Amino acid sequence: MYSIYGAAGSGSVAVEATLELIGAPYQVLVEAPTWEGEHQRNKVAAVNPMRQLPVLITPDGEVITESAAILLWLTEQHPEAALAPLPGTATRAQFLRWMSFIPASIYSMYWVRDEPARLAGDDTDLYPQLLLRTADRIAQCWQIMASQLAPAQFLLGEQLTVLDLYVAVASRWTPGRNRFYSVAPLMADVVKRVDALPQLQNFWARRFPFVPGWED
Repeated sequence: MYSIYGAAGSGSVAVEATLELIGAPYQVLVEAPTWEGEHQRNKVAAVNPMRQLPVLITPDGEVITESAAILLWLTEQHPEAALAPLPGTATRAQFLRWMSFIPASIYSMYWVRDEPARLAGDDTDLYPQLLLRTADRIAQCWQIMASQLAPAQFLLGEQLTVLDLYVAVASRWTPGRNRFYSVAPLMADVVKRVDALPQLQNFWARRFPFVPGWED
């Protein structure tokens, strides 16, 4: 069984959704919303010195951190699920490109947003501007990504991949889905399609529910 250090609504949700589609048994071993402070981050310290989510413990006891690395590794371990283009195929390069782009350019902004003091120190007057600019940067990155893609049923064509799951989860965070729809209209139908996957409806309800007003 796979074990996860995660939290509802966090980056671990993409990993958990992937395991749901693979059909592999897993458990959320530790629930730790690390953005809520030191107590929560300390729950993760034993397996990830960065004290960040997600963390995957494999059935062999190996520890894997970094959401993109976990997702890529799972697609390699479970090729039967067909959640990634195969090496050497036409879409593999773009798949790897965007799987790297999300954590490098978008995911990283939330380290600042969770605690503005990490960059702004005690100057609380800077916090609103920092939050505004990071939200704008995230929106800009989604816009850039959308400008480079020509989605079909899913982002890279007709095949659902972990990239679609990754974007569907991350696009729900600040600045929110409505802004995502505005700046990345070509990707909007794809994430809505992922939201509506029948095999994930019970999962979404447990781990990232579509509560009233969620798109804001």
